[in-house]
Amino acid sequence: MSFLKGTKFATNHWWSTSFWKIGAIVFFSFYYYKILERASFRKIIKTTGVLFFSFCIIYIGFHWEEFFIRFFPVISVLGAVVVFLCSVLYFVEILQSDRILTFYKSINFYISAAIFIWWLIITPLVFYDMYHTSWDWNFIFLKWEIYLFANIFMYSTFTFALIFCKPETSIEKS
Repeated sequence: MSFLKGTKFATNHWWSTSFWKIGAIVFFSFYYYKILERASFRKIIKTTGVLFFSFCIIYIGFHWEEFFIRFFPVISVLGAVVVFLCSVLYFVEILQSDRILTFYKSINFYISAAIFIWWLIITPLVFYDMYHTSWDWNFIFLKWEIYLFANIFMYSTFTFALIFCKPETSIEKS
């Protein structure tokens, strides 16, 4: 797209930050808010999600010019913390209920496990982004392999869960 050359929109840093680094975390917060049953856990998730989103907007506001040319490690790491918190609260809720007896039939369990492991694998790569240059093709290839295998694991887990888990009945929550 030649009309984008020389503009702020020429690279995808802003797009990836907006819709993956921030949007995905807000979605996961919403997802776990909907599946958790304990009011205290739901309140923690809601508060954490709103604080994360607010922090991101303020941080991007103060670093507006950098928003278009680089990724923000602090947003990635805080996003991972939010996802870990959501997953851990889900696992704790499962452990404290009778659903522990049939957890292996729950699609939410497989989604939580896959997301937890995926973010655990991918988050440390943020600290090595300084090596992502044309000077270090070994790192670029290693990072590509890590993402490839992490994505294969995550999407294979999702596929397994969608095929073999029975749909769960919806419980209306306020």
